[in-house]
Amino acid sequence: MAHRTDSSGWMWSQACDLIEQAERMHRQFFRAVATQPAEVVWEPPADVFEDEREVVVVLAMPGVRPERMEVRSEGGTLLVRGVRPLPLAGSGLRVRHLEIPYGRFERRIALPSRGLQLQEPEVADGCVILRLRKNDGGAR
Repeated sequence: MAHRTDSSGWMWSQACDLIEQAERMHRQFFRAVATQPAEVVWEPPADVFEDEREVVVVLAMPGVRPERMEVRSEGGTLLVRGVRPLPLAGSGLRVRHLEIPYGRFERRIALPSRGLQLQEPEVADGCVILRLRKNDGGAR
């Protein structure tokens, strides 16, 4: 490990650490999930927020319209699944490089409270926003 007194070695070490961190984040962001041996799906990243009135789930899913998703609550878990199609399929273009995941996706998110009523999904800036209104006045 380089010491701070060796500036070029220290900078190189920091650069390598940052590259490793970026690769780790990329793997985490679009990790593949095998649900059955022949079926591989991807899992979109999600953020969950909560206040006394609602739970808000934000899923990063550019190119996926709400009508292409199934959203339901299953015993304290929010299930979101669907398909993101390849955008230029059938255009005659050959794929040269793909980093954005396509195909079937599925995400299960443990809900922080029960008694939630799912509102109509919203789409903003490549994210799907799911609002779950609390029926119990915020009690857990």
